[in-house]
Amino acid sequence: MRMFGRKKEKASCCCGKCCGESTQSSAQVKNKEEGIKILGAGCSKCNALEAAVREAIKELDMDIEVDHVTDFSQIAAYGVMTTPALVINGKAVSLGRVLKADEVKSLILKEHNNG
Repeated sequence: MRMFGRKKEKASCCCGKCCGESTQSSAQVKNKEEGIKILGAGCSKCNALEAAVREAIKELDMDIEVDHVTDFSQIAAYGVMTTPALVINGKAVSLGRVLKADEVKSLILKEHNNG
């Protein structure tokens, strides 16, 4: 019966992915995403926001990828509880509003200049 001198084993998590210094939280990964995402179920307001985003990108003559995320678990991963939401480069910049193309352009330029 040994009481001393035994090495302590490091406890690991159940999946081996969520612990450790080399892993990043999902929020940090989201902040490194590039492009624009529309978050919403696909209702008329979400579609109107997507149309305004596409118009703004066309007017700015920029090549930016636009995704429409309708899966609620993915939407919740952004911390968004109100849709439609606009995410630029991983950052939610507008929640619960249908923006006009001019408003979207200013947000794109602001995020582009900050990034």
